[in-house]
Amino acid sequence: MKPLSELELWLVVGSQDLYGEQAVRQVERHAHEVAASLDADPAVPVRVVGKGVVANADAIRAVALEANAAPGCVGVLAWMHTFSPAKMWIAGLATLQKPLAHLHTQFNRDLPWSEIDMDFMNLNQSAHGDRELGYLETRMGLRRKTVVGHWRDPGVVARIGTWARAACGWHEAQNLSVARFGDNMRHVAVTEGDKVELQIRLGASVDGYGVDVLGAAVGEVADGAVDQLVADYADTYDVAPELHRGGERHGSLRDAARIELGLRALLEDGGFGAFTDTFEDLDGLKQLPGIAAQRLMADGYGFGAEGDWKTAVLVRIAKVMSAGLPGGTSFMEDYTYHLAPEGTKVLGAHMLEVCPTITSDRPSCEFHPLSIGGREDPVRLVFTAAPGPAVVVGLLDLGDRLRLVLNEVDTVVPDEDLPVLPVARAVWQPRPDLATAAEAWLTAGGPHHTAYCQAVGVEAFADLAEIAGIELVVVDADTSTRRFQQELRWNDAYFRLAGTRR
Repeated sequence: MKPLSELELWLVVGSQDLYGEQAVRQVERHAHEVAASLDADPAVPVRVVGKGVVANADAIRAVALEANAAPGCVGVLAWMHTFSPAKMWIAGLATLQKPLAHLHTQFNRDLPWSEIDMDFMNLNQSAHGDRELGYLETRMGLRRKTVVGHWRDPGVVARIGTWARAACGWHEAQNLSVARFGDNMRHVAVTEGDKVELQIRLGASVDGYGVDVLGAAVGEVADGAVDQLVADYADTYDVAPELHRGGERHGSLRDAARIELGLRALLEDGGFGAFTDTFEDLDGLKQLPGIAAQRLMADGYGFGAEGDWKTAVLVRIAKVMSAGLPGGTSFMEDYTYHLAPEGTKVLGAHMLEVCPTITSDRPSCEFHPLSIGGREDPVRLVFTAAPGPAVVVGLLDLGDRLRLVLNEVDTVVPDEDLPVLPVARAVWQPRPDLATAAEAWLTAGGPHHTAYCQAVGVEAFADLAEIAGIELVVVDADTSTRRFQQELRWNDAYFRLAGTRR
């Protein structure tokens, strides 16, 4: 079963009637074979639906309109099997509202050297036909992904799969509703922004609710449901002794479970895919949601602390793009540094809300004091992220555009145990090094809240940025401060000139 099997990628194959009915029938057979092969490949997370051959302008426009209207279609993959005059594609591509990828392939991998005749040349001229389409896409200023290589090549299929994940992330953003309980943390700049612009660019709707709404939902939770969830905590986590039944803090565990159940019910009833809260606005809640936010993220919800709705959106998109892949995605914050000469590192964490999907260990369920928020001390899950490559990605509002900032990192085992650190955490070494990465991040205006993702990397987020028409800057092993500063200046000029170009 594909992890996003309810969604579809449509393969549309271009040709024309010039070569005769027999040639078009052969193209049709090839088109369905390619679609079936991609559909069967586990590297592609969605269903691949072959829409057959389009050989004239009316057919091309019709399939574009059909794709627009199909709620499960996340994008169109176009391939020119023969020469397909691109003026036929103008009306259809101008109409298409779904993400577009261009597969530059051909049906046969190897040339049958001793058998090639003009019938073969006319039938198998993707090298000719796809250049015609590429010209038109460029002339029309269309954002798209281009993938080159044979359709059975695992590398080609993997890139199609990665783009399909980005298209699914975009599809999710177009339908995403975010619940904000309370406002942004007071006096903080980077968590502010233009929610209307976010909806125009990404589609996500961000709506505010008083914390009293959440408090009322928590108050309606039945004791029997709390009993069942507390038992689930005991089965799933190593629960601290004081939180067990009869322990001095068992009531705090029940309060945390009640908050989770009330919050979950509100999100499910409202059709929300992401949410925020803030420790400065907890009216009606006994404690700041800790384990509740962690477990909801583990179930796929986006989350942003301190009212950070942009990061909540980003976490949800990243979770959709990562569906079915090993590794997790979490809300994260660069919290503090290890600046030792023998190896600098970042300790990422937050007060409470780090998603347990990023660890391979069994989390412990603990109770510790929290000196902010003015409420009772909260319950949280404590663990350390699994080592391995990851990315940290931030979304910021520059006023005239949105910018994604991404840093490739290598998560490592902490140098020593962290026996008194009462929160979940990840320790990583940024690429190319901490000093260069931090300089680049600060120069780009990157936020302190991020989506930390182990499952997908630069290419998926680059595809997402291309689909959405927003800026992406990447900090990786090849980054230098001077070149990065130049890139930001070039990007600034480009985006100001491009404006709302499609």
